[in-house]
Amino acid sequence: QVQLVESGGRLVQAGDSLRLSCAASGGTFNTYAMAWFRQAPGKEREFVAAISRDGLTTDYANNVKGRFTISRGPATNTVYLQMLSLKPEDTANYYCAAEVTYRDIARPRYWGSGTQVTVSS
Repeated sequence: QVQLVESGGRLVQAGDSLRLSCAASGGTFNTYAMAWFRQAPGKEREFVAAISRDGLTTDYANNVKGRFTISRGPATNTVYLQMLSLKPEDTANYYCAAEVTYRDIARPRYWGSGTQVTVSS
């Protein structure tokens, strides 16, 4: 069973960039599709981005498309979320998630504990 640990969240200003990392262990990294979700206070958790096992397919939520990029480093067992032009509405706890099949990535079984991103205006 894969374990996921996120890092990189912090307080930034609107317009800044930030890169989140998610280190995977306890499983074979390239057998999992990976994703990022986020949850803001008082709101439901929402999908942000996903990447297939081979890294060739990615999907993004409409409200981050063009600003966020998901990638994975097979040699490091790490998935990244590069975030540009951050907005106050991007403030949330960001979670890394994994699932065996890409078609099920919207309902992943494996979750990290999250990293907080706060964007001040």
